[in-house]
Amino acid sequence: MKRLFTALPIALPAPALAHGLEETGTLLSGALHPVGGADHVLAMLAVGLLAAQMTGRAVWALPATFVAAMLAGGLLGARGLPFPAVEPMILASIMILGVLVALATRLPLPALVAMTAAFGAAHGWAHGAEGPETGLAAYAAGFAAATAALHLAGIALGRALPALMLRGLGAGTAVAGLALAMA
Repeated sequence: MKRLFTALPIALPAPALAHGLEETGTLLSGALHPVGGADHVLAMLAVGLLAAQMTGRAVWALPATFVAAMLAGGLLGARGLPFPAVEPMILASIMILGVLVALATRLPLPALVAMTAAFGAAHGWAHGAEGPETGLAAYAAGFAAATAALHLAGIALGRALPALMLRGLGAGTAVAGLALAMA
């Protein structure tokens, strides 16, 4: 049992800026980047879960905003522009989005969109900063497609679960974000 706890930190996911994937300017490399770190997967699924709690066109506002801001942030990261708080912002995105899902919070849509844009830009900056020097368009298309797929998975999951289970999943996401922050 002691060995399990000793090995546990090694098994924990790496932070956003240390995925360890070899980045090439391909669609596949871009698509693999967001799924290569629990921080990105958790936040992107949480955006979908939060969107699943909405109705009408608002369901699509958060995922579309996240992807658009992520692409803009990716360009800034690829150009080497500084974003010193990127890692705390990525970790905050997991915890805050998880709490919003857990509490089934009904914030005004403009506030949610602005927050989602800030989080999307942070995730995008990390993708762009770690991305290839050439082939950025294909790489960006890949990480945008993977992100959209994770959002859709979150929406589908959120719509399929009873409200109490969805809220529990949100709480679990927030706790996982806290664990990543502590790691």
